[in-house]
Amino acid sequence: MTEAAARTSVRAVVRGGAPVLLWRAALLAALLCGVGLLPWLSHTDPALTVLKARSAERAPTPEVLDAIRAGLGLDAGPVRLLGDWLGGLLHGDAGRSWISGAEVTPSVLQALGASLLLMGGALAVAAVTAVAVCARTLRLGAARRLDERRSAGTGSAVLATLPDFLTASVLASVVGVQLGWLPALGWYGPEWMLLPALSLGLPAGALLGRMLDDLLPGAFAEPWALAAAARGTRGRTVARRALRRCVPALLPNAGLFVVGLTGGAVAVEQVFDIPGLGRLSLQAAVAQDLPVLQAGTLALVVLAAAAGGLARLAARLLIGPALRDDALPSLHRPAPSRPLAAPLLCGGALLAVVAAGLARDPLALDTTARLRSPSPAHPFGTDALGRDVLARVGHGALDTLALAAAVSAAALVLGVLLGLLPRFSRPLVDTVNAVPPVLAALLVTAVAGSGPATPALAVTAVAWAPLAAHTAALLRQERATTHLTATRGLGAGPLQLLRHELLPAVLPPVLRHALLRLPGVALSLAALGFLGLGAQPPSPEWGLLLAENQPYAERAPWASLAPAAALALLGAVAVTAGGVRWQRPSRRRRA
Repeated sequence: MTEAAARTSVRAVVRGGAPVLLWRAALLAALLCGVGLLPWLSHTDPALTVLKARSAERAPTPEVLDAIRAGLGLDAGPVRLLGDWLGGLLHGDAGRSWISGAEVTPSVLQALGASLLLMGGALAVAAVTAVAVCARTLRLGAARRLDERRSAGTGSAVLATLPDFLTASVLASVVGVQLGWLPALGWYGPEWMLLPALSLGLPAGALLGRMLDDLLPGAFAEPWALAAAARGTRGRTVARRALRRCVPALLPNAGLFVVGLTGGAVAVEQVFDIPGLGRLSLQAAVAQDLPVLQAGTLALVVLAAAAGGLARLAARLLIGPALRDDALPSLHRPAPSRPLAAPLLCGGALLAVVAAGLARDPLALDTTARLRSPSPAHPFGTDALGRDVLARVGHGALDTLALAAAVSAAALVLGVLLGLLPRFSRPLVDTVNAVPPVLAALLVTAVAGSGPATPALAVTAVAWAPLAAHTAALLRQERATTHLTATRGLGAGPLQLLRHELLPAVLPPVLRHALLRLPGVALSLAALGFLGLGAQPPSPEWGLLLAENQPYAERAPWASLAPAAALALLGAVAVTAGGVRWQRPSRRRRA
């Protein structure tokens, strides 16, 4: 490369990098200001919250509230308070808790350490689970027998859609309490990390494994794999290189899991009594302890930026030269449509359960039949109030499925559209991913108020991020393929390339990814309702049923297993329906 060309390249990098840095800085500032001004946006008085926490017996007279505002510096206004906090950060001081009066920095760092250790264990479990999910494809690809391959089974789909707090409750009660194999409560050493790491890592690994299993056939069909097989290279070596070839497309989502497993593990941390950052941030948000909430959110934002940067660096190290030289083969391969028997079977079972439940009264109380086991009169048993669980599952299906489908569709559209603009969406993904759904719901409630639409807006605000990251990663690799370079050289324009080459390669795996997340969206919506931000009891929403019956998981497991089984069936329907793949038009026909 000549000196002039090098200078041109450097200038192009600077021009392309400076706007991204400015965009990241603007997003970070907006997030911090939004969190910092939450008490004022919500039109509540932080002084009243602090008074109730510190001295509930004192009357909230104007004089007492004015004294609290003066002591906290609230009388100076939100802008001054936010400025003082940011100025203190420059000296390593995040302020003092409004509730306890203790310094914020030590408690946040201690919680972050616990969350990072738990996240590391969960990622190790997720990696092992992901390899186990796609082990059959790796074995058949190494033996050149991919014609015998079937998509990863519905078992991995069920595992990917299990709610983490239900998994945590079952592991804590069965493995920890009944069998006594591992400690179930507390955070005192490596033994206490195993059960929560399994609760978080198994669903995450199943999801990553299915995404990886979707890409592996394309890697085994690439020229290098065919040449390696012709030279007699060992099958394990080919499988290992195919795995390496597919991992970069998953690294952005792995980076999102890092933050999600750190700040979004609130339920697991509560079940196992872990003093983690997610639990600390949620408690601070609910109590309006602004300094703790600000510091916790800042830690998550920094972690999100670091995880995203490391993921992009790892992808560049794995396939950077091929991306630079546009020398990648396409991972996309046309596949025959899957038979409809599996989705029809799972869908029929789900419809049968819903139809049977709709014929019953979901609100009828029978205090003499509390926590009854399944019987002909109550096929799914009864809950703590004597209500029929089958009736509640059936009546809760309509609202749960309709809202989850609408949110998933909106997240898919947003994810694909923003993923097609990676320079704009990548910093946005890193920032949005640092906000747990519960905190996003609190922010939405502060601005728009509480109501039926609040959970939908909050979940949509964060659910598009993994789909956008997946779209951007696949798009980046597809743009560097040799066939796209050849098509561009033959005179194809940007719109033609997008319509006939890029979208057919990117949309099918992203659509299957969105379908796999559909049950999780339904659970997130209901979990927010349980926190008072949407549907309220006696609503029979599925996630609300799980949360209501979770305290009775040991005495009456059927009350929790029934809605969990419905969610599992929903996941099986979504994943098997995603097996009906789009076929890429033949270039020969287009020519």
